[in-house]
Amino acid sequence: MSNNTKIAVGGVAVGLILLIWLPWWAALLIILGVPAAAYLALDPSQRRRLRRVSRRELGR
Repeated sequence: MSNNTKIAVGGVAVGLILLIWLPWWAALLIILGVPAAAYLALDPSQRRRLRRVSRRELGR
């Protein structure tokens, strides 16, 4: 398994545990809030680079 696959499987497992352990709205807030906070923590140049790479991968 590649590293990205391991991260995705771990994320799904954590998400399912959160949905069982917390109310659905709190789990949703955490699941959406963590990536948003990580994106906002990037420098403007890093955000541009991330958008450029994402667009290039979509246009294959």
